[in-house]
Amino acid sequence: MPLRVAVYDAKPYDHSALENASGEHDLEWVFHPFRLEAATAPAAEGAQAVCLFVNDHADAAALQALEKAGIRHIALRCAGFNNVDLNAANECGIRVTRVPAYSPHAVAEHTLALLLTLNRRIHRAYNRVRELNFSLKDLVGFDLHGKTAGIIGTGRIGAITAEIFRGFGMKVLAYDPMPQQTWAIEKGIQYVALEEVISSSDVLSLHVPLVSDTHHLMNAESISCMKPGAILLNVSRGGLVDTTALIQGLKSGHLGGVGLDVYEEEEGIFFEDLSGGVLQDDELARLLTFPNVLITSHQAFLTHEALHEIGRVTVENLTRLFNGKSPLNGTEVLAE
Repeated sequence: MPLRVAVYDAKPYDHSALENASGEHDLEWVFHPFRLEAATAPAAEGAQAVCLFVNDHADAAALQALEKAGIRHIALRCAGFNNVDLNAANECGIRVTRVPAYSPHAVAEHTLALLLTLNRRIHRAYNRVRELNFSLKDLVGFDLHGKTAGIIGTGRIGAITAEIFRGFGMKVLAYDPMPQQTWAIEKGIQYVALEEVISSSDVLSLHVPLVSDTHHLMNAESISCMKPGAILLNVSRGGLVDTTALIQGLKSGHLGGVGLDVYEEEEGIFFEDLSGGVLQDDELARLLTFPNVLITSHQAFLTHEALHEIGRVTVENLTRLFNGKSPLNGTEVLAE
């Protein structure tokens, strides 16, 4: 009997990645284009596991409905797990696994893509030239070489981003509650206090998980402490940045630029085609009016290599737990 898995919020690239990773494993995929919530949980009836992404809602109500449907395993095809009520999952007897590091290089490289595009106005220049406007007016950027980059969070992605910054000849300051001093010395990176990273950086990049202590890490106070004209980058979690405060920092001219691959209210917007309608999120609409703001739709992870690793780890954990084995090391998420 095959292991039946209900995949929520499934996009075409999810179909390909998971099916290609199945190999000789006896898996039956049921792909749902809609997200998980309490109302859609019954769609998992007949499956033994569900596969979720970042905007699925695995709250207590949804988990109870999944338990009733016979689900015993949630396989997250992402690193973040703040959308899952782990205590409720434990009470329902549902185990939770994730893909902690599908491709840190993909996300780190996207961070630099945002920075280079934003700084050198590539997106604006591209649109101009297509309209046969070859003027260089208002396209002046700055050399990254010799500038100071700040990294908040030096896990896998933050560390690779820091190393890429160093490759551009930038001075790199970093903050992490668990510093990797040997790595920092080897790479020429300096750990300093959080306040110094924020206040001394020409480019500030966020690479921390979204937990209670990091929610709105960048708020009105911390944004005001940034260097005038500094660029803020966030490819981690939208909730790290207070959008209202961000808009004020842009309106005042204090921020030189903002590059975002995530947004704190992205549910129902990111990953969707809304081009035929009216954007109902007023703050996102306001952000999109600034010429020095560049937003991508949570695509930092989207490389062939990352999708392959997501599929591999997800399939491996699904089959392991279905056969009574332990999941891959470091992939199970437990309630505190």
